[in-house]
Amino acid sequence: MEIWPGRAHPLGAQADGGGTNFALFSDGAESVTLCLFDQQGQETRLPLTEVDGYVWHGYVPGVMPGQRYGFRVGGPWEPANGLRFNAAKLLLDPYAKAIDGTVTWGQPVFGYQLGEPLVRNDDDSAENTYRSVVVDDSFDWNHADGVPDARLDIPYHRSIIYEAHVKGMTALHRDVPEDQRGSYMAMAHPAVVEHLKNLGVTAVELMPVHQVVQDERLQEHGLRNYWGYNTIGFFAPHNEYAASSDPCDHVREFKSMVKELHRNGLEVILDVVYNHTAEGNHLGPTLAFRGIDNDAYYRLQEDNKERYIDYTGTGNSFNVRQPHALQLIMDSLRYWVTEMHVDGFRFDLAATLAREFFDVDKLSTFFEMVQQDPVVSQVKLIAEPWDLGPGGYQVGNFPPQWTEWNGKFRDTVRDFWRGEPSTLGEFASRLTGSSDLYGHSGRRPVASINFVTAHDGFTLADLVSFNGKHNEANGEDNRDGESHNRSWNHGVEGPTADPAVLELRARAQRNFLTTLLLSQGVPMILHGDEIGRTQNGNNNAYAQDSPLTWINWESADSSLIDFVSRLGRLREAHPVFRRRRFFDGRPVERGDDGALPDIVWLRPDALTMTASDWDSGLGRCIGVFLNGGGIPDCDEKGRQVEDDCFLMLFNSSDAPEKFTLPDEDYAARWVVGIDTGEKVTQDLVAGAIVTLESGSVLVLRAPERK
Repeated sequence: MEIWPGRAHPLGAQADGGGTNFALFSDGAESVTLCLFDQQGQETRLPLTEVDGYVWHGYVPGVMPGQRYGFRVGGPWEPANGLRFNAAKLLLDPYAKAIDGTVTWGQPVFGYQLGEPLVRNDDDSAENTYRSVVVDDSFDWNHADGVPDARLDIPYHRSIIYEAHVKGMTALHRDVPEDQRGSYMAMAHPAVVEHLKNLGVTAVELMPVHQVVQDERLQEHGLRNYWGYNTIGFFAPHNEYAASSDPCDHVREFKSMVKELHRNGLEVILDVVYNHTAEGNHLGPTLAFRGIDNDAYYRLQEDNKERYIDYTGTGNSFNVRQPHALQLIMDSLRYWVTEMHVDGFRFDLAATLAREFFDVDKLSTFFEMVQQDPVVSQVKLIAEPWDLGPGGYQVGNFPPQWTEWNGKFRDTVRDFWRGEPSTLGEFASRLTGSSDLYGHSGRRPVASINFVTAHDGFTLADLVSFNGKHNEANGEDNRDGESHNRSWNHGVEGPTADPAVLELRARAQRNFLTTLLLSQGVPMILHGDEIGRTQNGNNNAYAQDSPLTWINWESADSSLIDFVSRLGRLREAHPVFRRRRFFDGRPVERGDDGALPDIVWLRPDALTMTASDWDSGLGRCIGVFLNGGGIPDCDEKGRQVEDDCFLMLFNSSDAPEKFTLPDEDYAARWVVGIDTGEKVTQDLVAGAIVTLESGSVLVLRAPERK
């Protein structure tokens, strides 16, 4: 086959109709060979002899989309110096847009001799590893009405995020055709879309969909890496989530999913894992980056370059200090926005990306690159603001452009509802947008992505049903997973038929969901929480690719679905629950009605809270008045936003509590919006005494006072 010089840009494989250009970065390589595979798996090797700026490149006429390929990179084998080149290993293209096959574990995929980690192994890995695939980027992004698809750009304050797993969401959905279940196509099926819209969801946050490697250790135990935080390809949709077996269709399927979700008003946010790769530590396989340029792509220990710096708990950390490694991350982000039309990203262990040297640095080059990028800077950027390294817990410390998973919201809300003492003050802060975390840097309430549950930990049903984790199925003798869950089983560990316990658990779920959906900030719901999904107490189900983790639609709690839908509609209808600015407590003039602050915290006797009340550490019952006339926001046409006033009454004690409603200065009449205790049904008047059920929330609306 002929090979022409080609171009050093763009990196990866670029087909142009007459052939394909291939370009690969490697600083320390002594040789790079392009390997092309025919349909029978026969390999043709073409040396790349053109090198510009450490990019090896060549153009092969006649190579079209669908072509399987890989690279072999020759160079020094010096693990002590961080160099692990081995031309016997077939390597994935870091810029591959589609990937075929899987990893067959065994000696060939390891660059060293098993049992002798410093001795190079020269077994050919081609039959044991992936193939990169040349793709056709063309796609009809026009909708049926001729309008081109575009990013929805839904404002954060109008957003409700739904964290979902492509397979887990759809694998058991009876309305989805069997051959589509667990796929990108299934995520966009009308039955799934209508469920999301019914809840009021505006964005689907997909757990990792970049190409994932199945861990050898898990496979040996009959398990699988279900969550997918084990990335090997930052441009390729994970091939197991495609309904089609043809890798060329994987990209089209993903794009079709995004297009259909957009048509229904749903954004697509990707959970991305750039902090590490699936190649693990010094005993891991050689699949791509390690064999291409180990010390460029990975953080190595300064005094022992045979070993890796590990801020992630996975064996390695990606080297964001290296310009080409950082370029790969930015190119990947840009690709998913421009070519795949996604609306944003949630960055797994984002603190690792800010470690240029040792400490987490919000002025790091990564943040600078994102800030100035004309594409990436315009989409939703959500940080998981921690990692496992020293000083890694960075909630509240990310740059103003970013939003964050607010782990303190989760912990505080859980503690409040299980009756922990001295939580009132922090509960009030979390309910109102966490100004203590985000106000100092000029950010607003939407910087807080609020959640009570996420993929990592108990589901909501398990949070109210188990005091301890039950992870025996993971094969680690229940040692894995978080032991301090801030959960409460309501008197019985696990499943029960006791109606009293079941009612308490159902009410507790309603309490959590009400608190979540009506707090300031951006709520995030874990998939299946709205139907009562359980994992039988497993709070670390990363390896459970089975009905244990898939949504069981047959057992869906329809009453809970209806309840969440009511909350979604209430939040959407009333901007007082989704303010764009923090409360300031200053009076709001209301003409003849006098003035009331934009927020008032009330004791059960209707008196305003004092400093000593907050500090008493005893109170478990509190009310908050939200002034619909005190919203300092304008709509898209510059008009002042006004809303009804609301009174939210919280009782986290284990006994009913009497609460006196405030006087007519607040409102003469209150209408019941939400009562998680399901006891209060009639309208109430100023000064009335209402009994709050134990462990319940009552949300009242004043319809006659704007």
